[in-house]
Amino acid sequence: MLRIRKLDIFIAKQFALLFFGAFFICQFVLMMQFLWRYVDELIGKGLSLEILAQFFWYMGLMLMPQAFPLAILLSSLITFGNMGESSELTAIKAAGISLMQAFRPLIIIVVCIACSSFYFQNVVGPEANKSFGQLLLSMKQKSPELEIPEGIFYDGIPNSNIYVQKKDLKTGMLYGIMIYRMNGSYEDAAIILADSGMLQSTAEKKHLVLSLYSGEWFENMRSQDLAGSASVPYRRETFASKRIVLDFDGGFNMADVTGISADARSKSVWKILHDMDSIVAFNDSVGHSFFRSAKNSTFYIPSVNDKDSVKAVREAKKLALKTDSGFYKLSDEQRLEAVRIALTQVQSHSVELSMKGDYTESLDRNVRLHQLEALYKFTLSFSCIVFFFIGAPLGAIIRKGGLGVPVIISVVVFIVYYIFDNSGFRMARSNMWTVWFGRLISTMVLAPIAIFFTYKANKDSTVFNFDLYRNALFSMLGIRSKRNIVKKEVIINDPDYRQDALRLETVNAEVKEYSQAHSLLKAPNPIKVFFRPGDDQRIREINAELEDVIEDLSNTKDKMVLTQLNHYPILATHAHTRPFRQKWLNIVTGLLLPIGLFFYLRMWRFRLRLLRDLKHIYATNEAVIGRIREMEKAGKI
Repeated sequence: MLRIRKLDIFIAKQFALLFFGAFFICQFVLMMQFLWRYVDELIGKGLSLEILAQFFWYMGLMLMPQAFPLAILLSSLITFGNMGESSELTAIKAAGISLMQAFRPLIIIVVCIACSSFYFQNVVGPEANKSFGQLLLSMKQKSPELEIPEGIFYDGIPNSNIYVQKKDLKTGMLYGIMIYRMNGSYEDAAIILADSGMLQSTAEKKHLVLSLYSGEWFENMRSQDLAGSASVPYRRETFASKRIVLDFDGGFNMADVTGISADARSKSVWKILHDMDSIVAFNDSVGHSFFRSAKNSTFYIPSVNDKDSVKAVREAKKLALKTDSGFYKLSDEQRLEAVRIALTQVQSHSVELSMKGDYTESLDRNVRLHQLEALYKFTLSFSCIVFFFIGAPLGAIIRKGGLGVPVIISVVVFIVYYIFDNSGFRMARSNMWTVWFGRLISTMVLAPIAIFFTYKANKDSTVFNFDLYRNALFSMLGIRSKRNIVKKEVIINDPDYRQDALRLETVNAEVKEYSQAHSLLKAPNPIKVFFRPGDDQRIREINAELEDVIEDLSNTKDKMVLTQLNHYPILATHAHTRPFRQKWLNIVTGLLLPIGLFFYLRMWRFRLRLLRDLKHIYATNEAVIGRIREMEKAGKI
């Protein structure tokens, strides 16, 4: 039986408060990012507050499932980061409660959020997407004078195509205007050219007034009125200014939702599965129709699997021979005409095949989009659970709360997820990857990472101990820290100054002897460095003796002695002899020439630094010994 403990309630409250805050922040960020795609549809259209409210409402409903995973990642990261920073996790583990037991209430909450995410995608999302698409299409059809782009033909006005070379957004003037007006058929099209003009809506929003300046009007006369005539006359008009009234309902009217309903994003999983059979059946019928059409064409070549294929090939060869012999009997003009006709037929069939190929590709693309959308509803819901098992263990490992480190990590993880998810969707949509692989690749990448972080957090791993990595990097690059010995507030035992002075004199003698016995300026032998065992025990003994004296003298109250103690360098007792302590690792490094050369030069650098450090130690010892002698003469010791 599941028993709710006070600890579960405490953790759930901490998570819930952060989740709601993080959710609204993520929702706002996603909506602002999504809004930039449609900002041109909102500005200057004179839309009412009711229409704008619907626009943002449907947008929010569409983006809610995408905000759930990011909010879970951020809130779980901050929750356990705060608990780790305030030592609450340490207290929980000290009470015998494992990390997975602490995760238990949040796992239940996250699973409920994942189910809610699926509900939104499967029930609320399709209706919101359909309403949003209908609203967006209606907004595009409103106020076309502001919608006309530069450099391309705009067909948003019925029976007209308008080309504008340049437009002035401040004054509303259009420059370099070309208009094709369809009065009936394409033979009756009117072509209007104008240097400039302006397009405005009438007060009742039922018509558009097009004011043109300095232009020409070309228009064919109706060909049906001149039956039997070989040529179709046209009229040409040159004008300084002209006003044209176009029928257009500029008010806000909801567009037809028929085409939007066929979009896969506007369907639930059950609707997608139901429609897939009819979509596949229709695609198959189109394919069979194209195959029968190609089989009956002149350019069909029978395959070896067809009945009587050998006979058909022989008949085709005989026909080709007859065609060639007949071609050579023609005159030069007839040959040119025959070649022209054949080339025209080939080009026509090529264009037809290209159009059929594009159409079948669009049909296959529609099938893939339906499959991708059905999988996406499950993968996005499952990503809520994956993001929790990334954020919660990471918070327990790094033990950093607040909005600093958690936000950075959340953004990085979400960017990785978005790149893989978006790339997989595009590759699967273009049929370069399979549908399931393209849609599942983001989950397949992040799920092992979530398992790894959860395992490391449950084992109290230091995988994200940044101080450990910093110290290892500083050690590899030869960067060392400085001593920081300060005066102690409470001193239990005073230093033995006389004994310490004698020990420092001994260290100086050993340093002098070591420097004479070892030529640290000389380049080391690579064979001895990488392929022979050995270590410098003597320098270790000198360093151990010196550290004992420094530890004893750190209990002093004398400021001058403390100052001199901070002048002692921290010796690297191994780096000047071998790159690594493991023999096999030294051998591998020596065999890899570029890496081996780096570590060889690094080791030589450490030898030169050791020489400088020994000289510094010798001088500092003399200064400390001198200060002890002064204190002794002054009777302070």
